[in-house]
Amino acid sequence: MVLHIFIRSFPMEFTVIFDTYPAGLNIVIFVKVLEWRKNFFLIVKPNEAEEPMSKFEKTKDIVELLDISEGDVVLVGSDITRLAVEALRNGEKFEVHTFIDGLINKVGGNGTLLFPTFNWDFCKGGTFDYHHTVSKTGALTNAALKRKDFVRTRHPIYSFAVWGRDKNKLYQMNNISSFGSDSPFAYLHKKKAKMLIIGLSYQHSFTFVHYVEEMEKVTYRFMKPFSGLYIDENGRGSVRTYTMYVRDLDKSVVTRINPIGEELEKRNISKCKTINGVSFCFIHLFEAYEVIREDIIHNGAGKLFSIDHQS
Repeated sequence: MVLHIFIRSFPMEFTVIFDTYPAGLNIVIFVKVLEWRKNFFLIVKPNEAEEPMSKFEKTKDIVELLDISEGDVVLVGSDITRLAVEALRNGEKFEVHTFIDGLINKVGGNGTLLFPTFNWDFCKGGTFDYHHTVSKTGALTNAALKRKDFVRTRHPIYSFAVWGRDKNKLYQMNNISSFGSDSPFAYLHKKKAKMLIIGLSYQHSFTFVHYVEEMEKVTYRFMKPFSGLYIDENGRGSVRTYTMYVRDLDKSVVTRINPIGEELEKRNISKCKTINGVSFCFIHLFEAYEVIREDIIHNGAGKLFSIDHQS
């Protein structure tokens, strides 16, 4: 399917309009993306070469197809745009809270569910407000932030919305480094968590790689401090400093994560399936750490970054 996307500013509340025309004509979706304060006009054009999609699954049934067991620790990175489009095309609505509730039921009371609620404005001198800074990592993550059964971790750049057994443990973390040994990423490693990636490439979702890079002290990144106004959960403001293991722009370092994702698939550490035309990939993070570490030590991190010789 071919997506043509046009973006323009338009200060409205969230709106979704779906018009179905006779076969062969365009389907137009109008979606307001709150965190970007932009509207997306998605024109979905039929592609004669495209194979028919397999059986359409309703929201509540999608979760039942996922490899999640009671007691699992699961991190979910997602772009649900295509899921929403396919639901509308089939006369349904993709219900974000139904989906989240389904994941909760799968991990159960002994499990823990995390959504990345990252926002990089603090890196540019912006204010982090614990209760009001939105996630820039998708609609599903912002839905989780608004739920009373989730708690947000406290790092101003790499925070998570968390439900389950370990949510208080994660909330109590006070890591300064984004990817440090006392961060939620280290927790995911030690707990042998799974990462579920929905509708995204590894390049745009697999942040766990940067935790491994920091732990293994790669030389193409370095620790950089960022300071800004931090408004905590009690409404108290103060200037705080946090750090991130960033790529070295002076060396023209370009992050390229897809190759390591492909390697994980070859080794069956990442397993993918397609549901409603959308990829769902599960990565076993403990095993993934060793593959990433191996690439750093024995392959010069060749499947993690490249040098842009034109810059």
